[in-house]
Amino acid sequence: MSDRGGIFAGDDPYAIAQRWLNEAEASEINDPNAIAVATVDADGLPNVRMVLLKEIEGRDMPSGGAFVFYTNYGSAKGREIEQAGKAAFVMHWKSLRRQIRVRGLVEREEGPQADDYYASRSLKSRLGAWASRQSEPLSSRTALMAEVAKVTASQGPNPKRPPFWGGFRIKPLEIEFWADGAFRLHDRFRWRRQTLADEWEISRLNP
Repeated sequence: MSDRGGIFAGDDPYAIAQRWLNEAEASEINDPNAIAVATVDADGLPNVRMVLLKEIEGRDMPSGGAFVFYTNYGSAKGREIEQAGKAAFVMHWKSLRRQIRVRGLVEREEGPQADDYYASRSLKSRLGAWASRQSEPLSSRTALMAEVAKVTASQGPNPKRPPFWGGFRIKPLEIEFWADGAFRLHDRFRWRRQTLADEWEISRLNP
């Protein structure tokens, strides 16, 4: 691609994504690492919600390159990801007028990496992960705070990571880098492969 230069330059899509995220951290007002994660339920009905991306693993990492976020495995998103084994997300920065779209296969991250991230969170956040039955009906906020008090007493000041809480690693089959262009003539470059073992094919797309 002779015209794939400037902000799109590079032969490693994870490095490009990390570079864009680093730039957004200096300009975006809130949560530059926010992503909208899309899944489908057992009936094929789409679902989408905002979560925080916690790591971009480069192609030299054991994963071979991936995007990692954390959640309750019993949540709606957790159940839908487990059922389908696939997910997608979009990451949009108004300050940069850019976005990244990712579609791929998903695996759990529930080893030392997940333990380390859980331990890095504030104590209240760690206890909250124990207390919340994410996506299930809740009678009142008072009931939730009572559950927080209960787990605070039972788990102590250094709770371990709950067995139902951990990471998901999205290993992409498709990554699209998009940047705003004058007169709606946006720049779009799609990196695509059929399997995780294949080389990337890069195409410029019409706006």
